[in-house]
Amino acid sequence: MVRLVQIIHPDLGRRIAVVEEPTLRLVSDFSSVYALGIAALQQQGTLVDVLHTHLSEETLAYDAVYQGSSPWQLLPAFDHPDSPFYCLVSGTGLTHQASAGNRQQMHEAAPENLTDSMRMYRWGLEGGRPATGKIGVQPEWFYKGNGSVLKAHHQLLEVPPFGNDGGEEPEIAGAYLIDQQGQPYSIGFCTANEFSDHVMEKKNYLYLAPSKLRYCAIGPELVVGGSFEEVKGAVSIVRENKQIWKKDIQTGEKQMVHSLANLEYHHFKYPMHRIPGQAHVHFLGAADFSFGHNIALQDGDLMEIHWEGFGRPLINPLKIWQEKESIIKVRTL
Repeated sequence: MVRLVQIIHPDLGRRIAVVEEPTLRLVSDFSSVYALGIAALQQQGTLVDVLHTHLSEETLAYDAVYQGSSPWQLLPAFDHPDSPFYCLVSGTGLTHQASAGNRQQMHEAAPENLTDSMRMYRWGLEGGRPATGKIGVQPEWFYKGNGSVLKAHHQLLEVPPFGNDGGEEPEIAGAYLIDQQGQPYSIGFCTANEFSDHVMEKKNYLYLAPSKLRYCAIGPELVVGGSFEEVKGAVSIVRENKQIWKKDIQTGEKQMVHSLANLEYHHFKYPMHRIPGQAHVHFLGAADFSFGHNIALQDGDLMEIHWEGFGRPLINPLKIWQEKESIIKVRTL
């Protein structure tokens, strides 16, 4: 297992580094994990093999970078270095029992009736783990945005003027790239906060799509070669230096109604998701989140997510914009 970070310096530009606690070892010749992956494809080797032949003697103190006191700043754990438009950010919902229960509670009209969300979850229970070579039931899928929505550790996650709320969703995200023949390749996994507007979603399940069009965070580390079978973790909310809520959580294939292979198939079956050179960040579902426990986040709250085996925790402050929503006019050329 290898842990990678992407970092940037105001004068020296981008670099990638391997985590060797308590230091970061800089990698030569590559300024992004994406570029490292492309080199592995071109050399017909593994990402780890290429990485090991480009390790430098330069090191940085990880604590300073992680805490934000170094000129080197953390970037999202994976992105497309050339343009955010070449990176598709998406996710899969209703993969965990707790998230399905929260959705059922949000949208149910009567306790004895199953919502469409719970029906879809049960479809996953019945057909989300197909035998090898078989196609399973299709999961819920949603679009988050292009790479411009990705934020790094310690960067703000914002509730815009048109938003109703903002809340953490503790997940693991997969990082992928597409080769020149349109073949998807998995790069690794990272801790992720699939930040969403649950108040908007609660109004009507048809608002799920716009509730997902928000900033989100991944990192600080990308794990290459880690296990996604069963992962334990914790999510917490800190307000004015006091922890107001914490929950132990679990994810991984053993905790999900869909196999990873089934989620990946139903994402990459679309030709538009297999464009050569494309990067993908795909969220794999939340086990639980504070909104489901009647916690309303406030401006300045810190959202912290930690998964065992996936590096240091991901921490992001919440920013609620106080400006009123204003009209954006479309002009005619």
